[in-house]
This record gives sequence, C-alpha cells and structure tokens, in this order.
Amino acid sequence: MEHILVIEDDPAIRDLLRRGLAYENYKVTATADGSGGLAAARDNPPDLVILDWMMPGMDGLEVCKRLRAASNVPILMLTAKESVSDRVTGLETGADDYMTKPFAFPELLARVHALLRRAAPSSKPEILRYADLQLDTGTRLAKRGDRTFELTAKEYDLLEYLIRNPRQVLTREQILDRVWGYDFGGESNVLEVYVRYLRQKTEASNEPRLIHTVRGVGYVLREE
Repeated sequence: MEHILVIEDDPAIRDLLRRGLAYENYKVTATADGSGGLAAARDNPPDLVILDWMMPGMDGLEVCKRLRAASNVPILMLTAKESVSDRVTGLETGADDYMTKPFAFPELLARVHALLRRAAPSSKPEILRYADLQLDTGTRLAKRGDRTFELTAKEYDLLEYLIRNPRQVLTREQILDRVWGYDFGGESNVLEVYVRYLRQKTEASNEPRLIHTVRGVGYVLREE
C-alpha cells in the first residue's frame, strides 16, 4: 500500500484529503504543520507528499526545500496563490506539481496517480544513451561523460522523454501531456523552468548543449 503524507493546517481540507485518499486505498499520514510533517517524513518515509504552502511557523516552501534536500519523494503543493510567478516559485523550490485552492478532489487524485506512476521504478532497468549523456532508469541517475548527477522526479521524466526521442522536435503540448499528464495552461512557463534546470545540470562542467529550443514549437535533444 502506497503511503501519502499530507501536511495541511486547514483541518477541513486535511480531513477531506485523509478520508478521500484512504478511501482510494492509500495509507495516509496527516499533520497540521511543517515541523510535524518533516518529523513524520523522517520517521516513516512516504511515497508522496501533499504539501500546503501557507502555514503558520514553517511555511510550505521551507518544508519543500528540506524534503527535497533529503530525498526525491514526489511533492504536490497546494496553495491559494494563483499567479504564474508563485507557481514557478513553488516548482523552483522542488515541488513536482502544483494545485490551487479550491481544487476538485478527482483532479487531485489524477495528479497523485500520475506522480506515483512516474516515480515507480522501472521493472526492467535500462541505460538510455545519447551522445555522452546517459540515463539509468533503475537508479534514476544521469551521467554526462564521467560526471554523475541526480534528478528530481519531474527532471527525470522530462529527460527520459527527450532521450527516448533524440533528434525529434517535440512540441510543448506533447511534452506537457507526456510529462505532466494534463494541460498545465498556455500561460504557464513550467516547461521552460524545467528545461533550465536540466540545462544547468547537463552543462554544469561547460559541456556542449544538447537540449535545444525550437522557437515557437518546442524542444529537441540533438548535438550541435
């Protein structure tokens, strides 16, 4: 049974999530504040975290940073903040997905399913290669030459999609549908944020760029 940790200070929302997820046969731990959530994650590591942004004391961004520093557990952030800049801030902190309140529980459940599915280890690990870039589907680690680096859950999903489709121009819509599993909204720059993350990691030692922008269309993994 997969274990979901809910960190939410609103008792009504916390109870809705606890009961709704339990009904869907998830094991659920629910806490009311950031410090309690971090303690729960340490004592009984979850398979996924649903995290409120606005909480008294330690807010969700700080909790997200600390969770991400300790593991690659998928994090779904909940917040009343609706602006694109706020959404990007949450993603840059390490969240894998983002929902604004109020939310529809069936949509939240669909995103939970998608995050857990993508975080599940591959039944048959592979080493995917393009140029000097490698991606291990078993360990979920990437290499550029002799340099190994870690990826968050969404960074891994994006890089896996690119490396399985080398030299093919992939549209923004194709990537959002495959990696995020739904329409994130035309105004969102979540994809650009994650491409920037991957470029920072794949080019950290000044290696030649492999992830290229095709203006007005999308992205392609190719050599110069």
